[in-house]
Amino acid sequence: MTLADLNSLPPAARAKTLATCCGATAWVTTLNGQFPFDSVAALYEAAEHVWNNLTETDWREAFTHHPKIGDVNALKEKFASTATWAAGEQGAVRQADQATLEALAAGNDAYEQKFGYIFIVCATGKSAAEMLALLQTRLPHEASQEIHVARGEQAKITRMRLEKLLV
Repeated sequence: MTLADLNSLPPAARAKTLATCCGATAWVTTLNGQFPFDSVAALYEAAEHVWNNLTETDWREAFTHHPKIGDVNALKEKFASTATWAAGEQGAVRQADQATLEALAAGNDAYEQKFGYIFIVCATGKSAAEMLALLQTRLPHEASQEIHVARGEQAKITRMRLEKLLV
């Protein structure tokens, strides 16, 4: 899809398309209301600005639109609209050994219990061991610190998905 294609979509169709990049309703609604864009760079800048000015509740909503790292069943069932992207983003997890997968599962559970949302990481290009190390590094964070780290990871994911959308 080109930027011209995205610009010309009816608002409802464009909102559905934007939601594949970020699941926060406020992000989709606000960004959708700013169309059309003159350039891809302007779209990326607006997308980031909107994201950074949302509330913690909005950020948490976006996190619910991701499967847990390594959760292949969730990719297939709940996240069908973004499963291809998420599977590619988490591709290295399929290469992990059993011990790493088990440690990721345990770490994911501990993270979710502590912070109230799943572990969000921009997984593209990272091995399962690297993601596990990041999870273990972030788990001791205070909640007020971690929400901003997670927000930043979601911003990276959103940007990458916008870039994939506009190929």
